Amino acid sequence: MPDTPSLSTDQLAAFVELARQGSLRTAADVLLLSEQGVRNRLVALESRLGIELYRKQRGIRRTAPLTAEGLRLLPHAIAFLERAAELAELFRESAEPREVHVAASQYLIAYALIDVVRRFHLAEPSIRIRLSARTEEEIDEVVRDDPQITLGVAAPYDISTELEYRHWFSMDWSLITPRRHPLLEKKRLRLADLAHQPLILYERGSTGRSHILDAFHKERLAPRIEIEATTTDLIVRMVEAGLGVSIVPLHPSGAVTRGRRVAIRPLANFVRPIDSGILVRKGERLSAAAKRFIEFCGADKSC
Repeated sequence: MPDTPSLSTDQLAAFVELARQGSLRTAADVLLLSEQGVRNRLVALESRLGIELYRKQRGIRRTAPLTAEGLRLLPHAIAFLERAAELAELFRESAEPREVHVAASQYLIAYALIDVVRRFHLAEPSIRIRLSARTEEEIDEVVRDDPQITLGVAAPYDISTELEYRHWFSMDWSLITPRRHPLLEKKRLRLADLAHQPLILYERGSTGRSHILDAFHKERLAPRIEIEATTTDLIVRMVEAGLGVSIVPLHPSGAVTRGRRVAIRPLANFVRPIDSGILVRKGERLSAAAKRFIEFCGADKSC
């Protein structure tokens, strides 16, 4: 087997950058090296290959810096560096954690993520998804500040400037009442018809509560809030027990009210749809496992 010269990626990177920039000084600035440091790498590369790669001259350069041999080497050097980067990425990904810790609201865990994660584990058995139930406000905080949390899945009312939101799906709102409630007899339901009803709403600080109150305030109405609850399931149970009526976003699967003795009436465009999505820290490089989970959620058609 013939002797093969030992080539350094640092030397080839200096050579490619010289070709791109046209001068040693500019190449040195890009590589964050001294001009002499770039020159040393180029001289070492020429020595390894036994050829002259660039024209040494002082003052203003009026011709291309590469020799004929340098021009011949250039595409091969670029390909070499690209392949080296691919190999580094390959081994970096294999060393990355294969667990993705997701903080999500109870609603999204119960009615969206449980099924999605089950299907994801079947498709990607080597990647584990850990779910932690948090409030909307807590999700924003832990995704920003806790490095152990990889992603957040939430319906944020306001999004921190430190986070990036990636939309997943939207849900419209519906009125839920006990069966045979007088409101169901109205042909044209308005928010004014609900203002004096005993309303069961989400707790303070929740995205759902903010959406509902915004709708009432826009109509200059003051709703009568009878009870506050933390979860949609609890709200549905209270409505079923006759403690009041409520306005909730309903997942398309129908799982929220299935088997409950309640009546449902869509509220058209009275309340702004609630958007749910994935929160990631801005500028953070996601692991291959996290990227795969995000892609899987985006491709999932159940939501």
